[in-house]
Amino acid sequence: MAAAKTRTSTFSRNLSTASPSHGPGLKCGPNGTVFLSSGIPDLDKILGGGFPLGSLVMVMEDAEAPHHMLLLRNFMAQGLVLGQHLLYSSPARDPRGFLGTLPSPAASKDDKPRERDPDQEKGLRIAWQYKKYFGENQLDGQRGSLSLVYSLFILLAGPLCEHGADGKHEYSNEFDLRKPLERHFINGPRIDCVSIQDCPDLSTLRDRCATFLSQFPRNDGSISCAGRIAIQSFCAPQCAYSNMEWDMLSFIRSLKSMVRSSNSVAIITFPPSLLSPSFCKRWQHMADTLLSVKAIQDEDKELAQLLTGYQDMVGFLNVHKVARINTQVPVILEATTFSIKLQKRRYLVLECLNQAPVDGSSGTSYGTSGGCSSSSKTGNLDF
Repeated sequence: MAAAKTRTSTFSRNLSTASPSHGPGLKCGPNGTVFLSSGIPDLDKILGGGFPLGSLVMVMEDAEAPHHMLLLRNFMAQGLVLGQHLLYSSPARDPRGFLGTLPSPAASKDDKPRERDPDQEKGLRIAWQYKKYFGENQLDGQRGSLSLVYSLFILLAGPLCEHGADGKHEYSNEFDLRKPLERHFINGPRIDCVSIQDCPDLSTLRDRCATFLSQFPRNDGSISCAGRIAIQSFCAPQCAYSNMEWDMLSFIRSLKSMVRSSNSVAIITFPPSLLSPSFCKRWQHMADTLLSVKAIQDEDKELAQLLTGYQDMVGFLNVHKVARINTQVPVILEATTFSIKLQKRRYLVLECLNQAPVDGSSGTSYGTSGGCSSSSKTGNLDF
């Protein structure tokens, strides 16, 4: 008698396939997306988890202040702390010297400037309230009750936590901008530095990127390690190819294609003022995630009256585009413009803009740290 065949269809769920495992510093997202941390916890939350693997991130620089370097430093330092490979390209003659300016992760939880996540505390309170529904004699007395309460806490608040058992971040770290990264992180074979100052064309940089990305081929299995590419001031005037706009656009298109088929993320910063308007638009269109930074003018009295906490701001971050890898539905941002603050002059913090009270009263807040109100009136400033 023939054995009965199991009926299957295209709508049957394959329960035998185990979920792929990922290395440190990677986080699973919706639709099979795997995120890489930007090195800034606030930016990860804003973007819906971080930078998706296989994406190209472009940052428009401000000609008056190097705020884009804050993003680059945290992005590079996060990868080195997690043991990920890094390719750094710069118009400086000695790009490896820039590695000495990378920040070090906070030593302990006591050094962190932020208080406990309010969502996490809410989950703990809700879980603890369930204790009253279990008698002292149930589940082997009080021990069983507390165990169940603890289990509820893990279910409710666990996904909100990004800490391991030792209290350190597993996915994204807080970095102390005043403390340099330890030498053993920046002295190793995982780092490749390229100077593009004297390059007559972009073939050398393209070949280095192709060799670097070949270490992280995209497949459906587990991802043991990921790569990061950071290219600073791509169209800087000291580069010999700075006037070859078509060549630079061709390089960006080629890099995007190579990154898309690898387990890596590439960041390119560029000063848009050095490009013609048409090519600047083309560059922005090539980006999966598009950001821009802008410095705050000294003693801007109009902004000081409009925004609360203006004295602590050093600039603005604008999110123009969020990556749509593995989906056609974009992340809906509650605000597009965020203030850049250096809390305690050491930690990089992004906050929604708050409207200052007009009549001297308490006023209405149009945004809070780590979350944004959809009614924000100052969250869509255009630069």
